[in-house]
Amino acid sequence: MAFETIVVETDDHIAQVRLNRPDAMNAINDQMLSELAEALTAAQKDPKVRCIVISGTEKFFAAGVDVRQMAEKSFTDVFAGEMFGGDVDAIARIRKPIIAAVSGYALGGGCELAMMCDFIIASDTAKFGQPEINLGVMAGLGGTQRLTRAVGKAKAMDMNLTGRFMDAAEAERSGLVSRVVPAKKLQEEAMTAAGKIAEKSMISVMAVKEAVDRAQETPLAEGMLFERRLFFSLFATEDQKEGMTAFIEKREPQFRDR
Repeated sequence: MAFETIVVETDDHIAQVRLNRPDAMNAINDQMLSELAEALTAAQKDPKVRCIVISGTEKFFAAGVDVRQMAEKSFTDVFAGEMFGGDVDAIARIRKPIIAAVSGYALGGGCELAMMCDFIIASDTAKFGQPEINLGVMAGLGGTQRLTRAVGKAKAMDMNLTGRFMDAAEAERSGLVSRVVPAKKLQEEAMTAAGKIAEKSMISVMAVKEAVDRAQETPLAEGMLFERRLFFSLFATEDQKEGMTAFIEKREPQFRDR
């Protein structure tokens, strides 16, 4: 599958998706978002793929959404055309885990794309921001919603209202990223994490992703009930029997996703 704005490689059950608009600092345009949705949907359907890693370059994960493609659009254009909506919804429907490996700037749509992933591993050079306010607009891909859920109201208000950037250390302290590593080790760290996920039962992995995502949407009591029902359901799988038997027999489990 040939793409112009991203590079996709699949190796050892991991789909690596690299944003590839270097002349535009990986700014996200309609084509890139469409190609991302297409590539991730293909990875979802590929039985060989068990985890996905999205990355950019060392200096730029993505520096925002391409302003040039939006500047002349009217309300009617963006509202009637549901700008970004279909592709963002397609990315949100991916059931396999997605890791964002972020180095350098992840701003505006770049920050929002990283937050669409299941967790972020950041390099020590990473900087996150929602500077849309400087353009006379606001975030439109989750920068007021996912960011608030990740870091709380005060920091989300600060970043969205002032346009200030959050460095990697603050992002880790605030819960936006799961871990921070030296820039030169970022891809290795992300691939190691993806490799560990790829070893697990895919049924369990998808159940975990579904349950954690549900925690963002429901009250605690409802979330606990949902988690418990999923937990019970995994006892209908062969992988549960294999995993527990392997533990008792002190050997590595051989999961078969059944």
